[in-house]
Amino acid sequence: MDISHLRKEYTQAGLSKDSLSNDPLEQFSLWFKQAQEAQLPEPNAMSLATVDVDKMPGLRTVLLKYFDTRGFVFFTNYGSRKAKDIAVNPQAALLFPWITLERQVIVRGSVEKISKRESLHYFSGRPHGSQLGAWVSEQSSVITSRKLLAMKLDEIKRKFSDGKVPLPSFWGGYRVVPQSIEFWQGRPNRLHDRFLYSRSSDSAVDWQIDRLAP
Repeated sequence: MDISHLRKEYTQAGLSKDSLSNDPLEQFSLWFKQAQEAQLPEPNAMSLATVDVDKMPGLRTVLLKYFDTRGFVFFTNYGSRKAKDIAVNPQAALLFPWITLERQVIVRGSVEKISKRESLHYFSGRPHGSQLGAWVSEQSSVITSRKLLAMKLDEIKRKFSDGKVPLPSFWGGYRVVPQSIEFWQGRPNRLHDRFLYSRSSDSAVDWQIDRLAP
């Protein structure tokens, strides 16, 4: 199928260095709020790229659950494919594809587990069904049918029939600690505005900002 005719000019906005915050997390927070205000579906959806022991890249969509000056946090099963990749290569990239706003944000950095206390705090606030689901799925493992999941869910419901679901030992959060963050704004004629924040030292507040060719 030839889809080379699909083409759109990006004309909504521009981006200049003078308009950027010196802190990429502040800039990200601003863009994230604008994505929410634009009522984009799942503005916290991000593509997570990892690399396995054989240097084969993996990519999937996960949900950002919170971010601060320390980095970007998501949650998963510690036996999942992404978790196994992180165990052998604790580096990752994130992509926020806010296409409706003609924007992208790309984060690259190291990955670390968050504390059990942090994971418990988040898990305790999840909907009851999502708490049960964390216990049911051996994420990324091969299963024979969906019926198996339903049977396991019934088993877990009985196990935690008192209503309180504990944090599974095999489930929790990871934080991507950014080493670089790129802000991409679409422009006409594919001459996009791209600005890259890079850590210029070990300081969490010391960033270098460079404009990149489109």
